[in-house]
Amino acid sequence: MHPRAHLVLRVRGRRTEIGTHAMRIRFQDERGATLVEGEGTVQFGEPPAGVTDVEAGAVLVFDLPLPQPGQYAFAITLDGADEYRVPLTAAQLPLTAPGGEGTNLH
Repeated sequence: MHPRAHLVLRVRGRRTEIGTHAMRIRFQDERGATLVEGEGTVQFGEPPAGVTDVEAGAVLVFDLPLPQPGQYAFAITLDGADEYRVPLTAAQLPLTAPGGEGTNLH
């Protein structure tokens, strides 16, 4: 388990997309197996007059299970449609002390 990871999102849309939208985030290993997942909503409010784009931001904090070094990804869907992937690589730390073994993944 990595102590802490942050995923920073900025979701943008058009004025016609104001309202509430469903969001799903899955953390997956290189085989596509889901290790952690969560669902929630993002709310686009009415922008000021003359503004055509809307956006919402979020900083999400996760305790990530990293069972071994390798490739992982956050898979993000909005309203059950397009999936966006944010890759993450976990690597083994080098030896930290003579005779010791690095056991933390980063």
